[in-house]
Amino acid sequence: MPAAPAPATATATHTAALARLGHALSDPTRVGILLALRDAPGYPSDLADALGVSRQVMSNQLACLRGCGLVTASPNGRRSEYRLADPHLAPALSELLQVVLVVDPDCCDGEGCTCA
Repeated sequence: MPAAPAPATATATHTAALARLGHALSDPTRVGILLALRDAPGYPSDLADALGVSRQVMSNQLACLRGCGLVTASPNGRRSEYRLADPHLAPALSELLQVVLVVDPDCCDGEGCTCA
């Protein structure tokens, strides 16, 4: 049986990358974009329609995700096609969907959440 790979040591670069991912995951629209792009590349207008947001909101959120290094854009005619920037992101997002959190109702009650 082959030995398990050694766990990655977190460097300052890794820590910064995880912080950017955390920032991206702090907004429901950005989460929706990342989850939508797990399966296939997408166009901003299609993503906006699927997520029920305006084109302007989509543009702003895609700019944030590009700035965080999580998505890339490729010109395709007059449109830009977006995809996850790293192939490791899709399975990582799928794994995160499997995480079960037990939320303290005294801490996180929606609008009055003190965890942020």
